[in-house]
Amino acid sequence: MSEPTGKFSITMPRDIAEAAKARSGPSGLSAYVAAAVARQIERDNLNELITVAEAEHGPVTDEEIQALRDQLRQARRQQTQGGADAA
Repeated sequence: MSEPTGKFSITMPRDIAEAAKARSGPSGLSAYVAAAVARQIERDNLNELITVAEAEHGPVTDEEIQALRDQLRQARRQQTQGGADAA
């Protein structure tokens, strides 16, 4: 069962509306806009979480970010090379 829906009127630049309409496909403009808003809410929630975490633990350094990217890249390599056998 899907969530109840409501009808809303929004205002946006015409070129953005036309681009969204062209990309919306068979699901329609409303579904396309709803998905975009849902993604924005997720980003806003993540930014709030990051702000709270950085206030408590300090900002994440560029070196820490790079180290985690390297770990992720290595894990992806292992996964494409046979998973646990490559470990």
